[in-house]
Amino acid sequence: MRYLMLGLLLTMPGWAVDQNKEPSEQEVQEIINRFAAKEAEFQQARERYTYHQKYRFDELGPGGRSAGKLEMEADIVFTSDGKRTERVTYAPMNTLQMVQFTPEDEQDIRNVQPFVLTTKDLPNYSIRYLGRENVDEITCFSFAVKPRKMIEGQRYFAGLIWVDDRDMQIVKTYGRGTGVGKRLTNQRFPKFETYREQIDGKYWFPTYTVSNDTLNFESGPVPIKMILTYKDYKQFKAESTITFGDVVDEKKEEKKEPPKQ
Repeated sequence: MRYLMLGLLLTMPGWAVDQNKEPSEQEVQEIINRFAAKEAEFQQARERYTYHQKYRFDELGPGGRSAGKLEMEADIVFTSDGKRTERVTYAPMNTLQMVQFTPEDEQDIRNVQPFVLTTKDLPNYSIRYLGRENVDEITCFSFAVKPRKMIEGQRYFAGLIWVDDRDMQIVKTYGRGTGVGKRLTNQRFPKFETYREQIDGKYWFPTYTVSNDTLNFESGPVPIKMILTYKDYKQFKAESTITFGDVVDEKKEEKKEPPKQ
């Protein structure tokens, strides 16, 4: 639980922001730079975690009852050689009748709905400071975020983010996935909210995404409900460091017998 003391300064090494007044333009840019750097740390850390992901998308009929659904559960795990992979554990028959699940939807599940805004991503987005706001009991800086320029085939986030004023990490997002290209002409994407929780006392991980929206197609509106959960985060621990590419194990090489002449 976080308690807010009026008059307290938000302190981090080398800087401070007075909580009794809105930050200056220079301070806002410093806040953006700092939370983006922290998000980059988090992105790398998340790549070292396993977790269970559950997705359910429903078309809603009369009375808000499900008229068709798409479900999938998967474990994000590591193989014996330290490579990260997705292992589907549950995937019943797709019964959607009015909505078609596309590659763009898959990209949104992987990258947009659990949105991370790192230092590397900053040039791609226009970020406007909105003010301070509480998310549950957490005091946050809120920002409006939208892509500056979009490249065909890539997916982007457009909406609002809330950044914890102490840990300098995103704790909530609200918006939708967006992009450009001919493939998107007849596609519609739902607005969603994603919430994060602090895992292992350091980083804020996405744990819950929800959408209750209406997709307005040319053929007519389709009310939908979507829920995506991330559970059982566990840090991957191995005797050796996880690496990418071919690496020679020196110990094994030492044990090898010399080649026969």
